Amino acid sequence: MGPDGSNDQIAHPVHRGDSMRHRRLGARATVAALALALLGLGSGPALAHAPKPSSPRYTALDLGTLGGAYSSGVALDRDTVVGSSALADDFEWHAFAYDRSTRVMTDLGTLGGTSSSALDVEGRYVIGDSTLADGNSRGFVHDLRTHRTHTIATFGGSGSHVSGIDGGVVVGSARTPGDQNTHAYAYDARTHVQTELGSPVGPDGTSTAAGISEGRYVAGTWDHPGTPFEGGHAFVHDLRTRAWTDLSRYDNGVSSKVTSVTGHTVVGTFQPKPDGSSDRPPERGFAYDIRSGVWSDLGPEMAYRPIVTGHTVLATTRPGAYAYDLRTRTLSAFGPGPGRTYINGVAGKYAAGDTNPGPFAYVYRVDTGAFTLLPAIGGVHSTASDVDRRGAAVGNSALPSADPSSPDGVYHATLWTAR
Repeated sequence: MGPDGSNDQIAHPVHRGDSMRHRRLGARATVAALALALLGLGSGPALAHAPKPSSPRYTALDLGTLGGAYSSGVALDRDTVVGSSALADDFEWHAFAYDRSTRVMTDLGTLGGTSSSALDVEGRYVIGDSTLADGNSRGFVHDLRTHRTHTIATFGGSGSHVSGIDGGVVVGSARTPGDQNTHAYAYDARTHVQTELGSPVGPDGTSTAAGISEGRYVAGTWDHPGTPFEGGHAFVHDLRTRAWTDLSRYDNGVSSKVTSVTGHTVVGTFQPKPDGSSDRPPERGFAYDIRSGVWSDLGPEMAYRPIVTGHTVLATTRPGAYAYDLRTRTLSAFGPGPGRTYINGVAGKYAAGDTNPGPFAYVYRVDTGAFTLLPAIGGVHSTASDVDRRGAAVGNSALPSADPSSPDGVYHATLWTAR
């Protein structure tokens, strides 16, 4: 580790020739995560009819592994796919970056511990979390141009982690002294300056960042000192003005949290106060426009992991999923039918995720309603974790099984592109 907090020795390219049989898996960061995926993975707005799934129009590319049996793609941009892969012992997992043009997978290593995982990529910067030699965890930023990895510091506590990047600014949370609290931070990947955001009630409050947009609007959840974090309050923090906006003042509920932010739109969920009956009111989704200050109740249909892209909010329900148009205030149901349709990533006009029963990976086009099930790479099941603005998706899918009694072999990181 250098004096600037960098780690120069953890990037090792692994070349995959076109004639080489690619080997991959799909667990988001661990084999346990893969196992979970295989196990299963009032008045309101107008409702549109769900589109029928179309036949697959995508080609699946096996991205390989770092020597082990398993790998999983997590996020992508125009040039790079990031994820995690098992090493040769199938015990240790390392973050990787896969160059879409050269088809080279690079081991990003760790910060001294046994494992690391990538969360997202934006241009030259890969963000993720890694263990240290002492077993604690730190967030990291890896520069694909300089091949240097920088550690996200704590605020005197035992750990830090990342949750998003936009405009070269990384956000996440880090522990305070004695691990008494968690505070959100903003880390500039270009200058390596980390800013502790604290909380709206000062250093004794708790905060965590869910994401950032426009390189300046940090959105997340905060809470008062000494209260359960599950009873938190949604917030937006402007890095330029340093102003906090407590979104819980709009919902008049018990608690609220942010789940996604893009552009000038923040979405999340809130728990309404009991109305006097014995039943607890169901959670509801919300959207907040940062520019206008307009807060909107999206209803109970949008209460499970809402995620926003442009003017559309998407959320899982049973059966299927919903897309909510913030301009027309209409709901469009989508999905293959019974069960749930999970939304794991959005970009531009596209959403990607997987279905349960399944899991089966899909790409959904918001503007046309086209729903495309994605092919596996020889097996049956698959999951999609992210999608780019061209509709390319990344995740993991099953290879052929050597066991006649099982439909799937091991899972490998997979890149799907439109034919």
